[in-house]
Amino acid sequence: MSAERVSVTHRIAAPAAALYAIVSDPAGHVRIDGSGMLEAAPDAQPVTAVGDTFDIAMDRAPLNDIPGLGKYVVRNTITQLEPGRLVEWTVGAPDQPPLGHVYGWQLDPVDDTHTDVTNYCDWSNIVEALRATGRTWPIVPVSMLEETMAKLERVAVEG
Repeated sequence: MSAERVSVTHRIAAPAAALYAIVSDPAGHVRIDGSGMLEAAPDAQPVTAVGDTFDIAMDRAPLNDIPGLGKYVVRNTITQLEPGRLVEWTVGAPDQPPLGHVYGWQLDPVDDTHTDVTNYCDWSNIVEALRATGRTWPIVPVSMLEETMAKLERVAVEG
């Protein structure tokens, strides 16, 4: 696995359809995010097709990882969508093209009541123009993906 890609996989005691309903809903996804710095746009709707977009308001200041980067809006564009199985999106800004990093949820049904779920982040396609400036982006830590997965499991299992 590349250092620019991290993923976490867990078996969750819920059917894939129930999990997919959560991860394809931007507002639902953000509510289970572990970073504590995200808020979905109030009109976010469940994604239904490649090309669908949803905005998330970010506040980087609490993380203190990129000096001077406080509040901003991120435009997310769905790049892959397989109903019941996969949701993947790339990140950009409302007035700019995608930056090249990709997030995703992959669901692999085990049986009617269990699903292997993978949450991943891949920075390997970050645009070369940004690399050329010497700018580096923090890799999402495995611990954040694990926390997100734990929250997904609680939402799916407990309702």
